[in-house]
Parts: sequence; C-alpha cells; structure tokens
Amino acid sequence: MYDELDLDMLGDERTALFLIMSDTDGTFAFLISLIYSILFNRLCERADDVYGGRLPIHVRCLIDEAANIGQIPNLEKLMATIRSREISACLVLQAQSQLKALYKDNADTIIGNCDTLLFLGGGNEPTSLEFIVKLLGKETIATRTRGQTKGRSGSSSTNFQQTGRDLMTIDEVRKLDTHKAILFIRGEDPVLDKKYNIKRHPNIKLTTDGKATPYIHKPLGAPDYALPDLPYAFKSLDDYDFIDVEEPEHELSEKEKDFKPDKTE
Repeated sequence: MYDELDLDMLGDERTALFLIMSDTDGTFAFLISLIYSILFNRLCERADDVYGGRLPIHVRCLIDEAANIGQIPNLEKLMATIRSREISACLVLQAQSQLKALYKDNADTIIGNCDTLLFLGGGNEPTSLEFIVKLLGKETIATRTRGQTKGRSGSSSTNFQQTGRDLMTIDEVRKLDTHKAILFIRGEDPVLDKKYNIKRHPNIKLTTDGKATPYIHKPLGAPDYALPDLPYAFKSLDDYDFIDVEEPEHELSEKEKDFKPDKTE
C-alpha cells in the first residue's frame, strides 16, 4: 500500500491539503475525523523526533463545519499540546451547542484551550448568546440622581453612584450588525470591529470569484487512471441490438419431485 498523502510532511514545506465531504450525507464523515487524528499524531511525532519539538513550517488546520465531521479522538488534549509544536486548529461552528452535543463535558475544555475566539453573528441560539455575554463581561456606569421638594421648607439633593451592567445584553448580541464581529484574544479586552470583505483581497483575482480559471490539481507525472465508459466510439442506439434475457423457470430436481412432507396430527 502506498501513502500518497504524506501527512507527516505537511510541516516540512508549504502545502495546501483540502479535505472535502458532502454537507448533506455524513456516511464518510468518520474518514475526515480519522485523517485529522492521524495528522495531529504524525506531525507531533515528527516535531519531537526530527525537529526537536517545533515544526519548521507552521501547520494551520481550518476545520469548517467541525460538528459535522464526527468526533476527533482526544481533541481536548490535542488542542492543549499541538500549539507548542507549531500546529494550530481553527474550529468553525454554527453554535456552541453543536460542540457540546458532540464532545459532551469536554466541550468546555476545548473552548478553554483556544486562545482566540471570533464571533461572527448570533442567530437565535440562546446558549451561544449567553456565552458571548459572559465573555464580554460588565462595564461600570456612573449615574446621578437629583431630588427636589417644594414648600415652605423645600430642599434638594443630588446623589452620585456607580452601577454595573453587561457590556452587551443578550438582545444586543443577537441584533449585532451583520457587517461586524466580536474578537476575543487571551489577555486582551474584547474588540468589536468590521468584518473583512474577502472580495477586496488583492489575491481575489487568482480565484474563480475574481474571474480566474478554476484550479485543477494534477501533479507532474501522476498516472491517469481514467478509462472511457465504452472501448469504442458511441454513435447511436440504433447501431446496437438489445437482447431480452428471460430468467429460466425453476425446475424441480428428482429429489424435490419425490419429496413428500410428513403428516403430523
């Protein structure tokens, strides 16, 4: 058996590896999760055995629809250990509840091992909205109240006090502008910023969105295993004769003919 992927070599030279599966049929989802599991283990072994603990080229795994590829074994441990070896994993999810449904109690550990969290928009899933509100924390508000009484012995008073409120409420997070995102970086205050318009990237001209021709990967010298459907030129169905094959009737053998069932009372 020949290994054509060379997963352990991804950290030796700049390489792009695409793992594509159906977004409606999860029959082969286990293969994607298996490849990721093998990838992380092989790269960690190569980093330790060959390069003294760190790969020369950083390997970044962009795992889109991470909840739909199946469970990656020991992901909660890998997220804490791979980054020291120049390996990172970016998990893209529709909602936090997807991660909890797949990894159960280990979901919080996986999130805790992520140094950066990018919130692109809420929807109506309450668990994710509450999670973002808690991460944002609270802000201090200074308020001033003034009271006045009228009459023969009237008086007035002014009070200053400080109160706390959520930096953003659940309703404010849910109605976040679609052109904005919230970025959380470990040890830093949260950042509310505009999303980057990918169509303004200078290299968009190299993609099909920039009217470039589609990229077809075919390594030099790779054998072509494609075969024509028919070994001869096809012109018309009139050039061929179709034979109706009828299934023969089942003929009883001599033993079956002589067989007589036992009569039981």
